[in-house]
Amino acid sequence: MSDSPTYTPPKVWTWDSESGGRFAKINRPVAGATHDKELPVGKHPLQLHSLATPNGVKVTVMLEELLAQGHAGAEYDAYIIDIGEGQQFSSGFVAINPNSKIPALMDRSTTPPTRVFESGAILLYLAEKFDAFLPKDHTSRTECLSWLFWQMGSAPYLGGGFGHFYAYAPEKFEYAIDRFTMETKRQLDVLDRHLADHAFMAGTEYSIADMAIWAWYGQLVLGRLYSAAEFLDVESYKNVQRWAGEIDARPAVSRGRMVNRTFGELHSQLHERHDAGDFDTKTQDKIEAKD
Repeated sequence: MSDSPTYTPPKVWTWDSESGGRFAKINRPVAGATHDKELPVGKHPLQLHSLATPNGVKVTVMLEELLAQGHAGAEYDAYIIDIGEGQQFSSGFVAINPNSKIPALMDRSTTPPTRVFESGAILLYLAEKFDAFLPKDHTSRTECLSWLFWQMGSAPYLGGGFGHFYAYAPEKFEYAIDRFTMETKRQLDVLDRHLADHAFMAGTEYSIADMAIWAWYGQLVLGRLYSAAEFLDVESYKNVQRWAGEIDARPAVSRGRMVNRTFGELHSQLHERHDAGDFDTKTQDKIEAKD
């Protein structure tokens, strides 16, 4: 790997499996399964296979919000997919997400079962299934979907761009960090200007657009991503701070952040979720206390 201006790309790129970086062992230029392994199946129709990255948190927050609204059909089983160990390349997971990215959802209440992949698609699927967190007014619904799609298109610059080169790349390259820092701050400014005049992304109504954007940008300004809060001067985005804090205070959001979480304080980790009571009895601190 080189940051030299004299580097000349080869005529035909070839894969260097020893290229380094935190995710070098799982990144590859081909798709498909690397090993055979079926996914577990729990007792509820909704089966989530995920990890508590921002993309995973979007969906667990949505499910917990649906349950908080009284939608009993939103009960779900959540299983960890350890992306660091390459579990996203199992035959069972690839069958529900050929792109091998978390999260992925199976809805077994339909015949045949419905697979849903891509976090934004899962949010929209659940919103339509339960008629919740998606504005009914045409203008507000369109605004909600515009911001949902904005997040799906913008967050790769934050995660795969800024997050990778600032936090995970084996070497620090000024050009890459400057390029993606500029774009991340531009996106935060987009949000800050919008939220100066709106309580939530689609107006006055909390929606799937807020859940999707909060999982990335809300947690960023709350100091939870890449240890970059000071570097990005997140305190200067006052309207995003206000919005992020209000969403963070929602009990369903707190629960959603815990599901499939494998890092942080032990009481905040609920590796698998099969019942609402698991938040009280099966967090990692309680499991380790029994061992």
